[in-house]
Amino acid sequence: MTYRPQTTVPEPFAGLDLLSSAVVLVDARLVIRYLNPSAENLFAISQRKLLGQPLQSLLGESPALGNALENALRTNWSYTGQDLKVRGPGGGEINIDCTVSPIDANDARLLLELRPIDAQLRVAREEQLLYQQQASRELIRNLAHEIKNPLGGIRGSAQLLQRELSDPQLHEYTEVIIAEADRLQDLMHRLLTSHGMVRPAVLNIHDVLERVRRLILAEFPAIIISRDYDTSLPELTADREQLIQAILNITRNAAQALEGKGEIRLRSRIARQVTLAKRRFRMALELQVIDDGPGIPEEIRDKIFYPLVSGRDGGSGLGLSLAQSFIERHQGMIDVSSQPGRTCFTVLIPITRRT
Repeated sequence: MTYRPQTTVPEPFAGLDLLSSAVVLVDARLVIRYLNPSAENLFAISQRKLLGQPLQSLLGESPALGNALENALRTNWSYTGQDLKVRGPGGGEINIDCTVSPIDANDARLLLELRPIDAQLRVAREEQLLYQQQASRELIRNLAHEIKNPLGGIRGSAQLLQRELSDPQLHEYTEVIIAEADRLQDLMHRLLTSHGMVRPAVLNIHDVLERVRRLILAEFPAIIISRDYDTSLPELTADREQLIQAILNITRNAAQALEGKGEIRLRSRIARQVTLAKRRFRMALELQVIDDGPGIPEEIRDKIFYPLVSGRDGGSGLGLSLAQSFIERHQGMIDVSSQPGRTCFTVLIPITRRT
């Protein structure tokens, strides 16, 4: 705990609008009286929707922070908490450092300065995952090359053997060999062609999401797919087919986890001042695929984007790996948070100015 003298914030908080850190003002009843633009960006919600709402509607249940706020009101001393976990209005968890300062500005009694540490953690984790995934993909590609040629020989030999067999009942065995060789060749082809050329074009991301939605509903008619789109999003320059395939793989993975029954939510937003692969972008497209299924098993949660890793019996383990490859080639990334009842895949793709 740290102690600071009481501060005064001038009306109408114009200076706070310029701060890069998120600032929230609350009154003595912990009702929100003001959010600066950085706080709106951090929690992806407008000040207009939160004014007059309890602070809990913004930060969720956080006993440690709640106790600190009550103590700050009672003693008129400030408080600093590090690595606090709060749940934002969208339901996702955010790790923050928080400084609480008593103030006297109209109805406002406490000033909360919130600094997200998720971005720093995500950059470090992203670097580690990129390195591991690149090494894993290189190994898989080398194996695929080594396996592809012998498979052709096995298939050809099975076809020749089938012609020599006089007993038609024995053809069943050669047909199994040919079918399995074809299946493995298709698997190798998918592993080797995930790095094809990008064909960028101007597109509306919601057209992509609607295409994915129609395909999933045709395959899983009992699933409910709700939409939460920000229709003010700018157009994106990207490879339409690769984006469709990436989002389709993620959404199909969610539908399979739901076993064909449940709800999937497709959400689009703008994200500002985003760091991706050590590069800072002014704006990025944020797409989320959220399902209410059982969640990702903890033992594979950190490995689900690796090739051939699957949490489903009979799964090839390629869908999410290919999705990650396609998104990475657009300078973006995929992140995931999961717990029973809520799994959220978040896709971030930078929006760059067209020249």
